[in-house]
Amino acid sequence: MNKLNAYLTKVKDLLGIKVFQIVLLLFLGVFSYAVMYSNVKPEKVSVELFKPADQTIIAGKTVEDTFKTEQEKNDIVKQVSDVYSVKKEYAQNKVDLVASIFDSAIEVKSETAPPLQGTGKPEKPEAPLPMEKKVQLLKGKLTDEVNKDLPNQVFTALVGASESDIQIAKDSTITVVNNVMSTRIPADEVENAKKRAEEELRFSSLNSELKAASIALARYVIIQNVFFDREKTEEQRQKALESVEPVKILQGQIIVVEGQLVDREIYRKLELTGVLGEDNTSQPFVGLGIIIILTVAALYYFFNSTEESKDFKTNHLIIFIIVFLVALSFMKTISLFSGNRYPNLGYFFPAAMASMLIKNLLNERYAAAATILLAGFGTIIFNEGSTGILDIPIGLYILFSGMAGIIILTSRNFKSRILSAGLALSLVNYALILSLLFIADGHYSKIEFLYYFAAALVSGLLSSILTIGLLPFFEAGFGVLSTMKLIELSNPNHPLLRKILTEAPGTYHHSIMVANLAESACEAIGANGLLARVGCYYHDIGKTKRPQFFIENQMNIDNPHDRLPPATSRDIIIAHATDGGEILRKHKLPKEIVDIAEQHHGTTLLKYFYHKASQLGEDVKEEDYRYPGPKAQTKEIAVIGIADSVEAAVRSMAQPTAEKIESLVVSIISDRLHDHQFNECDITMRELQIVKTSLCETLNGIFHSRIEYPEFQKTEQKVKA
Repeated sequence: MNKLNAYLTKVKDLLGIKVFQIVLLLFLGVFSYAVMYSNVKPEKVSVELFKPADQTIIAGKTVEDTFKTEQEKNDIVKQVSDVYSVKKEYAQNKVDLVASIFDSAIEVKSETAPPLQGTGKPEKPEAPLPMEKKVQLLKGKLTDEVNKDLPNQVFTALVGASESDIQIAKDSTITVVNNVMSTRIPADEVENAKKRAEEELRFSSLNSELKAASIALARYVIIQNVFFDREKTEEQRQKALESVEPVKILQGQIIVVEGQLVDREIYRKLELTGVLGEDNTSQPFVGLGIIIILTVAALYYFFNSTEESKDFKTNHLIIFIIVFLVALSFMKTISLFSGNRYPNLGYFFPAAMASMLIKNLLNERYAAAATILLAGFGTIIFNEGSTGILDIPIGLYILFSGMAGIIILTSRNFKSRILSAGLALSLVNYALILSLLFIADGHYSKIEFLYYFAAALVSGLLSSILTIGLLPFFEAGFGVLSTMKLIELSNPNHPLLRKILTEAPGTYHHSIMVANLAESACEAIGANGLLARVGCYYHDIGKTKRPQFFIENQMNIDNPHDRLPPATSRDIIIAHATDGGEILRKHKLPKEIVDIAEQHHGTTLLKYFYHKASQLGEDVKEEDYRYPGPKAQTKEIAVIGIADSVEAAVRSMAQPTAEKIESLVVSIISDRLHDHQFNECDITMRELQIVKTSLCETLNGIFHSRIEYPEFQKTEQKVKA
């Protein structure tokens, strides 16, 4: 792994950071495309008409069955009845016609009536007009069509009747015609309608000739008033056609089951879905390409949107891609064995492996991104051999299982026990699977429930086992200081910590106290508290070379610095930072821990020995009595440096009170600030204020008894004296 890291470093130097990142992402895109190519490639099957199918064939896409749709349309059009409309105006027209005929007869009667007697003029009596003449006068008032269609007896009866009888006949006939014509009279009911009118008029009080004439008139004017309405019929048919939903062969629908005879209908559906023909579509490949392009672009933006250094971004990208490709390879391998014989093998996939690894190696942000992408790719890869189908349940399973892995590892209870986290994750996985099964509302046997429980257990435990197994390779190969590595380094049985405890017990106690202060302060400003704690354990490892020269280890002995020149004391004190770095490198501790040992004093001045040398009259320069540095490069180291000075200063105070402690902390922070010790890290003034508050609270908690009972302490000190 070290050789690999060295090789990658050379490649980065040759290509440049940006180009190297693009090359990595392009490789990820090409690999992902190659893995999912077969999952989107349209499947071609070989079947013969009127022979049993060799396999169960499922529709890989949704297509419209135009033939069935047309059949549905034709059937529904046939079910639409013809629309017939009533011509309501026909009734009034015929009533008017009957009225005009009777009115014409009355007019003829008036015109041919003899003159009135008693006018005073002798008149010669006129002979009455013959009946034929009256009939001619009546016909002259009517249309040729009426004259032609009505028999001559009607006209004779009308002109032969009295005017009052004609009026009665008129009223009766109009009433009957209006009643009959107001009803629906289709073509096949015209004769029945005429008979109804005839029956009604037959019981009237008219004389036989006028009654016969009225019946003839009624039968003449009663006609069909219901006719086929083409426009409304077409409108109804169109509505019916619009109500027909297109018949579709849905994606995932079983077209033929293994062993079933392939008839013409099944063969037609197979042709329609494209699994038989030579019609090679490119749409699935284009769609997959778009997904890959979006993924690569999103990752490029995602990794370059952070405020980390370019080297850190690239290293994180390399780790992310390697873990992602390992997970993708696992996913593809499992999918190759999945199918009708071994269904739903995707639930055995260690869904939380990638998220747990990346959470330990990088952070939650990268872990969540990997989980989301793997869930999306999983819907394509675990399609049970049905190309083009997305397995949404398995995608949800991978998503929620991965997120659960991140959340479980966030808890302090699981940081040092990934295997225990795997057991907890197995229970979460089973709950997820049950929820998906219940949502699908299927019926499952006890064996199937046991099968899914085994899948959940394997997935959870395998995620933990792979995380534990792969972590050391990434840590060694990329120099990653993971949470697990920090916890391992914090073990009191670590050889270097035992070395400090046995050779410099005062320094060990001091380191523990500084660790408590630094961890709380770092967590208060959002820095890595665990790194600060572990770094504090090792930050004074260099003192083990000459432990008696440091005051915390000088128990029941004289201070050797009292007999040494200031320059010699300076060299011994300053050397503990560089010696510590050498010891830590020799034991192959992470770079972050080495940096803490070398940088926690920054370039601060050894004021005591500097002033001692000045008082002795030596020609001294301030820079000769400063630590070599470098200055703190991270927030954690800056906080450790403050905590280190504060702990030593408070420990030397005779009567620490809350006011004295706060004044001391403010003084030390201010001194380092004015000495420009924070210029090379990104700690802010607001964060320094938070650090001050945190340190004061922790110190007050440590020394609370001495602050609360000062009189008792004074008495105790006098007794001891």
